[in-house]
Amino acid sequence: MENETIINNKFGGNMINKQRKMLLISTVIASCALVVTQASFSQTREQGPWWPSPHGPEDQAGASNYVTPMKILAALQIPQTGETYELGHIYEASMPAYGSRPYFMQVVPPPTPTSAEGGVALSEYFTGYIGQMGTQFDGFGHQGGNIQMGDGSFKTVFYNGFTAEDLTATNRGRGGLEALGVEHMKPFITRGILIDIAGFKGMDVLPAAYEVTLEDMRGALAWQNMSEDTIGQGDAVFFNYGWAVNWTNPSRYNDSYVGTGENEGSPGIYAGVARWLVARKVSLVGADSCCVEVRPRPGIDNVHRILFLGEGIAMLENMELRGLARDEVYEFLFLGLSERIKGATGSPMRPIAVR
Repeated sequence: MENETIINNKFGGNMINKQRKMLLISTVIASCALVVTQASFSQTREQGPWWPSPHGPEDQAGASNYVTPMKILAALQIPQTGETYELGHIYEASMPAYGSRPYFMQVVPPPTPTSAEGGVALSEYFTGYIGQMGTQFDGFGHQGGNIQMGDGSFKTVFYNGFTAEDLTATNRGRGGLEALGVEHMKPFITRGILIDIAGFKGMDVLPAAYEVTLEDMRGALAWQNMSEDTIGQGDAVFFNYGWAVNWTNPSRYNDSYVGTGENEGSPGIYAGVARWLVARKVSLVGADSCCVEVRPRPGIDNVHRILFLGEGIAMLENMELRGLARDEVYEFLFLGLSERIKGATGSPMRPIAVR
């Protein structure tokens, strides 16, 4: 109302004509747009739209910082039976590999013994993706976003403002990343929450390319007699789509890109749910699909970057959640330790739930 009064006074009370009003409004909008544009180009290595991190300008551990000693002690009080659930798949050559990612392992057979003396030591040779295949933990060096900096240059920027140059400039990636390697992550010993979307929908498995909405998530929690307010800082949240039923059919699961073979996409969350998870300050997000997010994406948003870039929430993909869903285990002690592989973008993980 104050702005309207100023406009009316400037043009002679209530006699202001419509065209002049529209011109003035257009000028204000254009000025605001210019301010927004200038602000979007103001970022530097020290300050930008998603950095510095709330965990400090040098932090490389992200939301794993929320798994505090008190959080761990509280989570250790959850188990009542001691029953464990394997939440990951076995690593083997037949597992679905996104695109053409290689996996090869060989153990040289021992020679036939010629006496009862001595013995043998076996070892294996492995080549493949350390992370980014099988049940995989995605670290912050996995994905960054492209942005224009204040000096006009274009940069790829990751969690906490680390740039591609920070990650690979010295050795061009030889020996791993120079920042944001998975070795910086803290162990996840925390409260785990399963959100059984497939169960809520009355399905064994969600359809390919199904987008899980906020309404689905809230409906599933209510169906589980849980409130969304019970999801707290530092919790690890996992979505059951039922998609693990396709694990033994790589062509359907994800072994190539959408539209190739039987791949019609996979169900998953999208931007609305991802931003809700960021607001809850959870420590980890996972699901029983290749990418946690819906594929193909219904828009330009990228769930990985929404989770990674600001709060620093890591992801766990290709999980096995059918056992928890079958037994209606929605709250549990979660144990997930990534390997301390210097400079890796991700890691194998053997995630465990304790009931």
